[in-house]
Amino acid sequence: MIRDSWRIVRLGLKSLMLHKLRSSLTTAGILFGVASVIAMLAVGEGAKKAALDRFRDMGVTNLIARSKKPAETQSSSSQSSWSALAYGLLYAEADLIASSLPSAEVARIREVKRPMMRGEYFHTSIVVGTEPSFLRIANMKVREGRWLSAVDDERLANVCVLGETLSQLLFPLSNPMDQTVLVGGDDRYRVVGILDGQGRTAGAGSTPYDECMFVPLKTHRRRFGDEVTTRSGGSFSRERVELHEIKVKMPASEEVSAGAQILRDLLEAQHKANNDVLVTVPLELLKQEEDSKRMFNIVLAVIASISLLVGGIGIMNVMLATVTERTREIGIRRALGAKKKHIIQQFLVESGVLSALGGVVGVGLGIGLPFLITLWFDQETIILPQHVALAFGISAAVGVVFGIYPAWRAANMDPVEALRHE
Repeated sequence: MIRDSWRIVRLGLKSLMLHKLRSSLTTAGILFGVASVIAMLAVGEGAKKAALDRFRDMGVTNLIARSKKPAETQSSSSQSSWSALAYGLLYAEADLIASSLPSAEVARIREVKRPMMRGEYFHTSIVVGTEPSFLRIANMKVREGRWLSAVDDERLANVCVLGETLSQLLFPLSNPMDQTVLVGGDDRYRVVGILDGQGRTAGAGSTPYDECMFVPLKTHRRRFGDEVTTRSGGSFSRERVELHEIKVKMPASEEVSAGAQILRDLLEAQHKANNDVLVTVPLELLKQEEDSKRMFNIVLAVIASISLLVGGIGIMNVMLATVTERTREIGIRRALGAKKKHIIQQFLVESGVLSALGGVVGVGLGIGLPFLITLWFDQETIILPQHVALAFGISAAVGVVFGIYPAWRAANMDPVEALRHE
């Protein structure tokens, strides 16, 4: 049986080689269809991972409340330039959140942008005032030294922890540990720790945590105050913000939904009129992103599958032409004792070989394209084995399905009429 099967395959290859150009062009339809399926799914999977990683960096069990400047109104625009615009989160609200969610960890965060200097090295970034719980809630690690302690906070200590990128910018040739950083021209902070590289987009506003300096919360408030004055083009504005952000870490993902509702209810009662607080729940965003990316992948797969469908139609067209050309051969084989199943097998093998060859080459091209996309467009791509198997399996099935009708037509020819065909 194996010998007969190999003989059928050999005859099929021999028949296809008689028309190399036609066979190659037919194979190209399947080839590009398979390659496009793999490449498009790889791009979609890479985009999905990038988006999901961004939300996971925020912490899937975290709740984030952030102060936001309210939209300018007539009353706020007519406000005296000497008075500060007050908005955002309050220390009292952070205490209320902590008491309302006793099983959760809470971290208060203040931010201010300041120039930082160490010797001849200079960089302007965000000084983050926060508490010891921030490290656990933000899922960050200290690479060298230590993190801020409760004692630092109580003593209003001038100590700081540097993000990895900031430490390299200010101390490119030396170890930052126990050295001093000058902030804002008159405040000096001793470096007690360096954070491990996060490589995250999440951070203080639009600044990654890798570029931030972290100091005790009470020290931050004492040194910089609650009011920030911004000068621009000869004018200035003053804003009063007690807390820029409150991070809440729930003990389990099952409690996130209930905790988020409590947090929203507490803050909505205080800030509904001004709309100056934004609550973000990474777990909700993660689920939404997963759903949207799943639909995106389905759309990509459908679009790419159309290429395979077109390739299958091309195979059917070529096989029908082949049946017509080989009508006399079919008649001779039937006259010599070949059965209908032998004719069907012969033509199915030929269509299957066409699609299989296109599938093999298409898999190679489909694996190579994502690497080029990553190289040229800096877009992360991920090739999953199941996507490769799916694309190749569809290509093989296309060859068989679209070869059935030509094979059936060849097998049902009248042998006498086929022998008379010129």
